[in-house]
Amino acid sequence: MSSLKFDGLHVDVPGFAFPFLFFLFALPLFGAEPNSGGLPQGRLLHSHARPDQAVVKHLSLDLVVDFESKKLTGSATLKFERKDDAKELRLDSHGLEIRKVSDQSGAELAFKVGEKNQLLGEGLTVTLGEATTAVRVEYATTDAAEAVQWLTPKQTSGGKQPFLFTQSQAILARTWVPCQDTPAVRITYDAKIKVPSRLLAVMSATNPQSRNESGVYEFEMKQPIPAYLLALAVGDLKFKSLGDRSGVYAEPDVLPKATWEFADTERMIEAAEKLYGPYRWERYDLVVLPPSFPFGGMENPRLTFATPTILAGDRSLVALVAHELAHSWSGNLVTNATWNDFWLNEGFTVYFEQRIMEAIYGRNYSEMLAKLNLASLREEMEDLSPRDTWLKLDLRDRNPDDGMTGVAYDKGYFFLRRLEEVFGREAWDAFLKSYFDRFSFKSMTTEGFIAHLKKELLDKDSEKSASVNLDAWVFGPGVPESCPTVDSDELLKVTGHAKAFLEGTSLSVVDAKDWSTHHWLHFLRSFEKPLPVTRMKQLDGQFGLSKQGNSEILHDWLLLSVRSQYEPAYPALERFLTEQGRRKFLEPLYRALIKTESGRELARKIYRKARPTYHPISQATVDGLLEWKASE
Repeated sequence: MSSLKFDGLHVDVPGFAFPFLFFLFALPLFGAEPNSGGLPQGRLLHSHARPDQAVVKHLSLDLVVDFESKKLTGSATLKFERKDDAKELRLDSHGLEIRKVSDQSGAELAFKVGEKNQLLGEGLTVTLGEATTAVRVEYATTDAAEAVQWLTPKQTSGGKQPFLFTQSQAILARTWVPCQDTPAVRITYDAKIKVPSRLLAVMSATNPQSRNESGVYEFEMKQPIPAYLLALAVGDLKFKSLGDRSGVYAEPDVLPKATWEFADTERMIEAAEKLYGPYRWERYDLVVLPPSFPFGGMENPRLTFATPTILAGDRSLVALVAHELAHSWSGNLVTNATWNDFWLNEGFTVYFEQRIMEAIYGRNYSEMLAKLNLASLREEMEDLSPRDTWLKLDLRDRNPDDGMTGVAYDKGYFFLRRLEEVFGREAWDAFLKSYFDRFSFKSMTTEGFIAHLKKELLDKDSEKSASVNLDAWVFGPGVPESCPTVDSDELLKVTGHAKAFLEGTSLSVVDAKDWSTHHWLHFLRSFEKPLPVTRMKQLDGQFGLSKQGNSEILHDWLLLSVRSQYEPAYPALERFLTEQGRRKFLEPLYRALIKTESGRELARKIYRKARPTYHPISQATVDGLLEWKASE
């Protein structure tokens, strides 16, 4: 493997180990013939930046949060390193109001905002003087800031104060900060954020643990991160410690529940460190956001953003915490160099998550998770094009969000699990630990990982290497025949109960009082076809599923209800779709509704009410499903 290091930016790619594959995938990715090193030449796939000419190294933010105008206003100062002949600094921006650009001495610089691109934004090109080493961009966000959601008090749990949060992944950092919005570039940053004095600001950086009277908060992130990990939340937040280096932020009425739910966080950190080395971000805190947060969690370093839908009251959904914690190694520490390589973030993280859960809760527990994930992956693949089921994606002219499917997560996980099975856990763990150490705070391509894998593991045993079936996993569709077998005696018992029910056995014989979330999900997913309304009524009457408080169980029950056209569950369906905005739950339910004429009508009625409460990421997904027009 060869690599090129330019001004501290390091992207690992193969040299001539895979000349054909590298050419095949890198050529459309970078828009120009690739060089033999790590930096892309010419236009990037999802960025206007040209880091091969001038690469940003540090960002200083100075912003005022104005809830009345719903704007972030202030400046971003970007320090960069450049080639001697570089005349321009190219940045990403999308919908920003650029007011002025100056250099480190305060002298104004010429700049140009490019033509609008619906996906990539306008781009910002700054003309550099011979001695320019930093630029200060004065700007304000606009209504086009898709990363930012402004919530009214009644959209929060407390109902008294407004709330703001950002979601920068995958390419939305540019909608609130001018930056080089590509995972190939890593920056350190500091920030000064001014908010109303009654609110607290937190970021993916060092954080305060209590409010101050001035409303001015200062932050610092010393470790270099990609722009998609820039994050800000502002609201009526309180903090509670979970241990020496972990804690949770939440609205006051949510905090006790969150503190109880996340009590095992310190144990998770310790388990992770025993597996793959020290935690390198100093603290690991969480912030529970309002229900409109579009994802389960976001791995913003030092401060995981989490949905309140995981607060099940029985710690049954804390695998999400293990997942976001695992990102502190896979994703945050070693990052996918492009969004075509997304599986390098998520497949590794699911594998790591599973190992953490096994270490804390046992193999039986982690195998239930794995079996559910495999079943979901196979089902999801039925709705994807064959090319989208490769681990190595092709997202040319597409939104990177299109690649955020179970393929990157679960096919990636089972590929790594296959490697563990073939080479043994001891050898595989040693490889992974070395991988995280060697490439820490760097970006990695799929081809670069394969070259490293071959050199350090596969080439040392050709017979074992052949049994892995690497090409089928990475550059082929579907789930390969070499996929590991997952066994779960617990879920096998549940399958028996579901089968007996279908054959007419009374539900009174089902003892479900000790079932975990995973038992329930497997039970509900065992009904592959719609059930008669009479049978649905029996299930609902016996177990009170329409009144279920666990969001994961309720989602699967509502999905079965839509497919079975069980209308008594529809009031619960409407509440669920209007009270939370997690895309994982929204998309399957709306997709199921629109398969019938009456369901489509109900979907549009609910969405008309719910849409204003959703984050723009969720809005975009459901807009596409319903063919929603802005005039509606």
